[in-house]
Amino acid sequence: MENTLLLVTGTSFTLNFLIYIQNIYLNQNQTDEEIRFPYSSTEIAFKEDFPKQYEQLWKAITEKVKLDNSYIYELSNEDKKLFYDRLLEGKTEAPECFNQIYKSFQAWWNSLAGSFSLERSIDSSTIGKLYEDLSNLLKERGKTPQNSLYISLIYDKCLLANSPSSPSFAVLAIEEFFIRYRELVPKLENSF
Repeated sequence: MENTLLLVTGTSFTLNFLIYIQNIYLNQNQTDEEIRFPYSSTEIAFKEDFPKQYEQLWKAITEKVKLDNSYIYELSNEDKKLFYDRLLEGKTEAPECFNQIYKSFQAWWNSLAGSFSLERSIDSSTIGKLYEDLSNLLKERGKTPQNSLYISLIYDKCLLANSPSSPSFAVLAIEEFFIRYRELVPKLENSF
């Protein structure tokens, strides 16, 4: 059987921004040992039903990123309004609070510590190993990939929502490549 697998990796500004917001939310109720990046000492007024709103937004954004790779680069003013209307309390305070979070994320994302580091964390040998292991598993199972698999990398795991699984698209936290690799290949098999 011919190997027709094609893996493509990239980073999504929008999905990583959602992880950033998730971690700020989670940190407000964590012990010092459980704090995630980024830490903010400022108390943010999140919606009371934040987990539910976040999950719905995560699913919608994931679908947009899957369908339109141009959506991965930035948020429009309409998107920003959607984010703060769904996730933050306070009609007048929400836009300003959101803009502070957004600027903080942009400063990190556009630095060497942000998107560049995230993209480089999964080097060619890591992707090569994943390609080989996934190709071998698909051959074993008699599966022939019909499409390429686009992997959108996120810097931390999404704890408040599950990424919808779909053919040809996966959202993976970088830790899955290093800490939970044994689970990764069988997980990706379901994408075909």
